[in-house]
Amino acid sequence: MTTLQSVPALGTHPASGSLPSRAETRDQLAKATYDLLVIGGGILGISTAWHAAQSGLRVALVDAGDFAGATSSASSKLLHGGLRYLQTGAVKLVAENHFERRAVSRQVAPHLANPLTFYLPVYKGGPHGAAKLGAGVFAYSALSAFGDGVGHLLSPAKAAQDVPELRTDNLKAVAVYGDDQMNDARMALMTVRAAVDAGATVLNHAEVTGLRFTRGRVTGAELKDRTSGDEFGVTARLVLNATGPWVDHLRKMEDPNAAPSIRLSKGAHLVLKRTSPWKAALATPIDKYRITFALPWEDMLLLGTTDEEYEGDPGQVEVTEKDTAQILDEAAFSIRDQQLSRDLITYSFAGLRVLPGGPGDTSKAKRETVVTEGRGGMLSVAGGKWTTFRHIGRTVMKKLEALPGHPLGDDYESVSTLPKRLPLPGIANPNAVAHRLLSDGPAPGPRMAADTAKHLATHYGSLSFDIARMANENPELARRIHPDAPEIWAQVAYARDHEWAETADDVLRRRTTLTIRGLATDEIRAGVESMLRK
Repeated sequence: MTTLQSVPALGTHPASGSLPSRAETRDQLAKATYDLLVIGGGILGISTAWHAAQSGLRVALVDAGDFAGATSSASSKLLHGGLRYLQTGAVKLVAENHFERRAVSRQVAPHLANPLTFYLPVYKGGPHGAAKLGAGVFAYSALSAFGDGVGHLLSPAKAAQDVPELRTDNLKAVAVYGDDQMNDARMALMTVRAAVDAGATVLNHAEVTGLRFTRGRVTGAELKDRTSGDEFGVTARLVLNATGPWVDHLRKMEDPNAAPSIRLSKGAHLVLKRTSPWKAALATPIDKYRITFALPWEDMLLLGTTDEEYEGDPGQVEVTEKDTAQILDEAAFSIRDQQLSRDLITYSFAGLRVLPGGPGDTSKAKRETVVTEGRGGMLSVAGGKWTTFRHIGRTVMKKLEALPGHPLGDDYESVSTLPKRLPLPGIANPNAVAHRLLSDGPAPGPRMAADTAKHLATHYGSLSFDIARMANENPELARRIHPDAPEIWAQVAYARDHEWAETADDVLRRRTTLTIRGLATDEIRAGVESMLRK
């Protein structure tokens, strides 16, 4: 059991190459004039900041909470083509999604994404027949150029070997296809790091309290540092509103009469301990339009998601008892009861999909990206899918390029000329990284545990070696944070010095997996807070 007394001692001097202090960053933001201020540190804002900085713009990125602190860390953790879109005839969209999925998982971030086989069970009396689904997964894999194998049908007996908790009563066949999986918070953080490496200035936990105007045009924002209370401002030639569910809130700062532009759909998920290893994920049709997922993820089982209209405060979204019951009931279509015990639930989370305004069922709405310009010249971007985050960043930059008056300046390099598959920091083969972490263990002290090496390799890539060096220099940092999780204390110090972690939740929920595993105890939380203050 981890106790407060076991929290490693760490000097007050940050490691070399550490981030500038918050005070230094505030000072930099206040004194400079930026080409682009991005408000909102979800994946849309982060991707745009990354592409803008690559294009030579002077970019600032701020967020009222943590990077990927809301919707962008509450996804189903998938990079996927969107099998259900084939039903609506959106063949081109699926092909484009597959292109982006393959680019991210193979060239941009192979250290942060991994292939995942999906089993789609076909039950007697279900919404789809075996022939239809067999043809569907074949077409789906064809649109991916068969890069994940050929979609096909599998016998129930073989599927049950790979997914022991699969219900086989009335199971006629299982359709098989491939997609990819990720840790969304880690992917977002590495994209922030890529933006900073390209020259962007970033600050999380910095809330916009008002907009700056010059002759009626939005030319910056007033901010308040939530960690210190300091107030400051940022001046920019262009301002991009990428605040996700809060997009209309900021639009009303620009124009109190701005009409609503979006609607919100809530998606809830549950995380459970697994009762046995799974070699594949389940994608179970609930009706003609909806699929419920059961995904092996971070050594746990991720269930979801729901899809219902949400009209409350985006900051208060949460998983209700109704959500929990719905997710477990829908999972029970294809999963045996012993895996669905409420005693196995370690965590639950909910996020908000941002959809274009309009009528109709949210589950049938397109996940499209909408870019609008307000009366004060502020651009607002909303919607989209995690899978196409790079494409969205490029799309927004092309919108900025097309604005009248060449607002981006003469030194701007068109986003069209940028490398199409620029990798994220830490890119490496995770298997090779894990092997080296194990074989290069510290001279004194015990060798790194295999699960820790694998965890570091698949969450940091080659940056794992920086964490390993910290653990080697201070053996106290090499110890596990909790005996039932692979994370070590060096990751907390690294999050503080190199990944903008300011609060215990920043570390426990988004830079490690301790919260989703149900292991973020009060003692561990206090220990993390103590380390963050050093």
